[in-house]
Amino acid sequence: MILLNISTFSGHLHPLIVHLPIGFILLAAIFNILSYFKRYESLKPAVSIALLLGFISAVLACVFGYVLSTSGDYDQNVLRHHEFSGITVALIAGILYFIATGHSKKSALIPGKLFSIILVGVVMLMSYSGHQGASLTHGNDYLTMQTLMKKVRDKPVSVDNAMIFEDVVQPILENKCAQCHQDGKQKGNLSIESLQALYKGGKTGPAVVPGKLNESELYKRITLDPENKDFMPKDGKTPLTKSEVKIIKWWIEKVGAISGQRMAELKNIDTIRPQVAMYLGIGRPVSAAEDTHSFTPVINPDIPAVADTSLIGRLKKKGLMVRLMLKNPLMLDVTLPAKSGIKVVDFRDDMLPLAKNIIWLNLSSNNFSDSDLSFLKSFSNLEKLRIERNPLTDQVVNSLSSLKHLESVNLNETGITNASVINLKKIPAIKNIYTWRTAANQTN
Repeated sequence: MILLNISTFSGHLHPLIVHLPIGFILLAAIFNILSYFKRYESLKPAVSIALLLGFISAVLACVFGYVLSTSGDYDQNVLRHHEFSGITVALIAGILYFIATGHSKKSALIPGKLFSIILVGVVMLMSYSGHQGASLTHGNDYLTMQTLMKKVRDKPVSVDNAMIFEDVVQPILENKCAQCHQDGKQKGNLSIESLQALYKGGKTGPAVVPGKLNESELYKRITLDPENKDFMPKDGKTPLTKSEVKIIKWWIEKVGAISGQRMAELKNIDTIRPQVAMYLGIGRPVSAAEDTHSFTPVINPDIPAVADTSLIGRLKKKGLMVRLMLKNPLMLDVTLPAKSGIKVVDFRDDMLPLAKNIIWLNLSSNNFSDSDLSFLKSFSNLEKLRIERNPLTDQVVNSLSSLKHLESVNLNETGITNASVINLKKIPAIKNIYTWRTAANQTN
């Protein structure tokens, strides 16, 4: 696992390092051309230094790029062109460095003008390699006339006038999914460019099955626990908002994942009208917070307006992360880093006075037992709890059953059984219970 993480991290350095050889080699070319003018002759020795730095950084970019290529689902033809051109740039930059410094004078004599022509050629090859890299990341049509000439649809003036797929669903998918799933770049062999492509799906089956949410891979992936390896979009990309997920669900389940029809032509649109209006920005300005939560949240009146803020500082000093969600009333999001080695007794006394102000709590992967977490029954306003990857049993539910505001609890990779799921479902506000890799016979 550690080696895998190091490999993944190394691959992620490629986009950072790849800009260095571009700058150094381009600088070498500029210095070389300027050195033909008497006024800038002094720049000639700098050409070899720039080439050396360009060669070293290009080699590193190639190494980290190869590591990155093994962890992604890339177009193999474009990948080969990118790899070959990148390696060629590195090799020629190295050769030109040795020529510029005089190391090869005995074995090869290259006139100055020919050297300059080759160096300009390297810049052109480097540009080609960069274009191939952009195609891998953004798709083959990222920099094409097709993209330049693409017509943008006019924004509908009302919800009733909006085309359900063309104006609502497709723009959502293009904004959140197209970076990895378009005609020019199809990770998992999936494209979201058209409704037919969604019906066809990818490696794991149809992305959309009209009227059947449980068979629609798209809906299943966007509603997974974000910690799940199959959650989409992945790699830290912005997930769909709650209102966007509701729109996708309604489109698949209620209207059969259709296209070519206006909202006014569909039945029972009143339930989804507010979400569509909010997404389109019709009716009133929409703030980022509203879009994230899909509606103006109702604040729990039981949350104390104030609390002893000195306790927040004490929790931070003990290694916990505390985020202020709202100032009035005071709402907190508290996280204990995974595998911290910190015991409950080390922070419990400082946390309990803030219990009614803690709305989100993450104590995952810290080797806590049922008895360690018995103090959770005091967190009466808790809405989201993560206690996955701890050695817990069904007994932990005894500490959670009284939390009437609890909406989501993550129990992945614990020792709970289906009995816990049954008891947790009795909580009035509960919406999501995550039980991946447990003995529970269902996941919610």
